[in-house]
Amino acid sequence: MTSKQQPAPSPPQDLEIKDAHLIFNRVWKDLEAEIGRENMRFPKELILLGGAPGSGKGTNTNFIRQMRGITAEPIVISELLDSPEARKIKEEGGMVGDEEVLRLLLFRLLEPRFRDSTILDGFPRTKVQVECLKLFYDQMIALRREFSGTRMAHHFRQPTFHIMVLFVDEAESIERQLKRGRESIAHNREVRQSGVGELWEERKTDFDPELARNRYRTFKEKTFDALVSLKQIFHYHFINAQASIDVVQQNIIRELDYQSSLELDPRTYDSLRSIPLAEEIVEHARQELVRRLDGYQVKHPEILRDVVNFIQEKMMPIIKRYAVSGRTMINTEDPLFEQPVALAILIDIFSERGFRASVDIHRQEIPERFDLQTGKIETREKKVYRILIVFTGSTIRRG
Repeated sequence: MTSKQQPAPSPPQDLEIKDAHLIFNRVWKDLEAEIGRENMRFPKELILLGGAPGSGKGTNTNFIRQMRGITAEPIVISELLDSPEARKIKEEGGMVGDEEVLRLLLFRLLEPRFRDSTILDGFPRTKVQVECLKLFYDQMIALRREFSGTRMAHHFRQPTFHIMVLFVDEAESIERQLKRGRESIAHNREVRQSGVGELWEERKTDFDPELARNRYRTFKEKTFDALVSLKQIFHYHFINAQASIDVVQQNIIRELDYQSSLELDPRTYDSLRSIPLAEEIVEHARQELVRRLDGYQVKHPEILRDVVNFIQEKMMPIIKRYAVSGRTMINTEDPLFEQPVALAILIDIFSERGFRASVDIHRQEIPERFDLQTGKIETREKKVYRILIVFTGSTIRRG
C-alpha cells in the first residue's frame, strides 16, 4: 500500500454503521476519490477460501496457488487486521469493524501483484461482509462496462469469484485441533532445546477440547453460513476435507478445473466456441482412424500397398536403429508422396501402429539451365518430405 493509499480512521465503536449499502458506498466513494476511477483495477479472479478449524486450509492454500499458477501470497484477513494500517486505526481510538475490514481489503486488492488472481482467507465472515462482497462484484461489472471499448478496457476484465469451503465435522475438527496442539508442543520443545528451527504458534483452542468445540461452532454458525449464502451467486465449491490429503486435493482439482465458458469474457468465448474442444476430437479418434484405414483399402488399395511397402522397406530399418531414443527424422523425395492421400495414409498407419508421425514438405528451387543470351535461369522444384517419427523408446539400465 502506498503512502497515498492510507485508509481513513473508522468511526468510534458505538457509531459503527451496520448497513451494508452505507458501509460499502462510503468506502467505495473514498477509494474512488483517493485513486481515481480509472485506477480501480482489481483481481480478475478471487478464490474466497473458508474452512473449518483443522480442515487443512493452510496446506491446501499452497496447493491451490500451485495448481492455479498464483504467484501472489494469499490475503489473510486475520493478518490484515494486524497490519500497520490496522494498528494505527486502533491506536487512534478507532475500531476494525466491517467498514475497516472492507476498506483495508479493497486497498490491498489494488496492489499490482494481485492483479490476475489471489486467494482470500477469512472473508466474508458476517452478513454485512456478504452484502459488501455482492456490491463489490456489481461495481467490478459496472467498471468493466464503463471502460469497454476504451484503450483501458484490458484493465477491467470479467471478474470470477470462487467460494470454496473445506469442511470437516465437529468431532474431526476437535481431534485435529488437539493433535495440532500436541505436535506444536513437541516441535517447540525440540526447537528450544536445539536452537534450530522456528517456533510454531500455540493456540489456546488447540489444548482445550471445550475451546476447540467453541471455535468450531463459531465457524459453523457464522463463517459457514455466510459462505453458503453466496452459493446461488458465485461459483461454489464444497470440499469434504475428512478424506486423505490426496483425495481432498484431487477433489479441489476437479472443482477448480478450467472452464472457458465461466472464466472468459462472453465475447471472447463466443469468438472461440466454433473451434471444437480437444476432448471432443479425441473422444471418437479411434473409430475415425479405423474408418479411414478401411476406407483406404476400399478406395485406394494400390496407394495403400505402396505406402506399406515404403514403410517396411525404407523406413523401418532406420526407425529400428533409433529404438533407444524413440525419435528419428527421415527425408525422402519419393514421388509416391506427390499424391496427398499417400501422406495421409502414412500418418494414419503409424498412428494405428502406436507411433506419432508428422510430415513437413521442404521445397527448394534447383537450377537446371542458364540462357546466355537472356540471362534467364530455368529451375525445377525439388520436394523433400521430412517425416518425423516419435515413439516410446527403450530404457537402458546400467549397473
